[in-house]
Amino acid sequence: MPSRASVKRYVRRQVMRAAYRTDLRRPLDPNLAVYGAYWNRGVACNPAAIHAKARELAPHIRGVWAVSSRHRDRMPAGVPYVIEGSRPYWRAMATATYLVNNSSFPGGFTKRPGQRYLQTHHGTPLKTMGLDQRAYPELARKTDFAKIRAHVGQWDFSLSTNPHSTEVWDRVYPGPYQRLDLGYPRNDVYFTATAEDIAKIRAELGIHADQTALLYAPTHRDYREGFVPDLDPERLARELDPDYVVLMRAHYFYGRSAGLGGAPTGRVRDVTAHPRVEELCLAADALITDYSSLAFDYACLDRPIVVHAPDWDTYRTTRGTYFDLLSGRPGDTPGAVTATSDELVEVFRTGEWRSPASAALRTAFRERFCPYDDGHAAERVVRRFFAVPFAPPSR
Repeated sequence: MPSRASVKRYVRRQVMRAAYRTDLRRPLDPNLAVYGAYWNRGVACNPAAIHAKARELAPHIRGVWAVSSRHRDRMPAGVPYVIEGSRPYWRAMATATYLVNNSSFPGGFTKRPGQRYLQTHHGTPLKTMGLDQRAYPELARKTDFAKIRAHVGQWDFSLSTNPHSTEVWDRVYPGPYQRLDLGYPRNDVYFTATAEDIAKIRAELGIHADQTALLYAPTHRDYREGFVPDLDPERLARELDPDYVVLMRAHYFYGRSAGLGGAPTGRVRDVTAHPRVEELCLAADALITDYSSLAFDYACLDRPIVVHAPDWDTYRTTRGTYFDLLSGRPGDTPGAVTATSDELVEVFRTGEWRSPASAALRTAFRERFCPYDDGHAAERVVRRFFAVPFAPPSR
């Protein structure tokens, strides 16, 4: 016997879907855009940068964000939004001319003739994606490939930040969409932020001007339950000079906390809940990561990157990767590589993290994966997607 609550939810869903079918007969609003990011977690990533630039270059476009009820507290003041599954949400999805997302709009929707859907993606693929996951049984078991194909069939445009991404997207997400090789709008800030901007961010995070900030941002593991960091950030901070501070950021799949429980040294900060990872990157003097796509974005800053990858063989076996991040080949590896906590400490003690050899690897990595990022990607995307003409040159 279903509970009263489940019956109410079922009835509500049916009412919402019926109302949505009615809204699908309404005319499209030529000036309405719906934005979404990370399965409706709030304002973030490429859609956030596109939204901000559209308000500047196309102020006639009204942008509204789709957000789940669990994450409504993340919405900045003054930014219009609709709650996923609500009546306003379905009306917006039915009548918006423009749809922008870095993942998908949960719940399903019927894309109408005249609607334009921009898939921005949210990283450069190191791990296998889309249809390529069929080769990995554990991934394939949990993945609905028919749903992936149906979703891709809705796209009108697919954004890419480098030739490698374009090649992968074409193969793993086959469809009739147009490719936009224009760079990632979320990376514009790495080229436009001033020294004053960076100093302000560091001050807000409690990082002193004479401190060296290390951002540790590991990615999600399909083969693990919960967040299990591959290094002890307190030990790292303790074994380095007192002027080092470690910023710990868990993957968003694990919630809003890295679960540090407070650091007695005061030199480890849990920044998982910080709303903008771009600000954390600007604040950091170096990035420590593993297989996260954040490494590709951070390379835009031309600051040291250390790959800490003690479980590389397991990760490659269970998830699959497109190239060997640890090979040491120019273009594949962004800097120093470590496999143990002792090696990681030594990389910083000896200065290898910012050595000429590490810098040369970073340069080759940057050339391969950041060729379109120059601080103007958001403008290019807005002008292309919303058909905003470029201003004529002044005489």
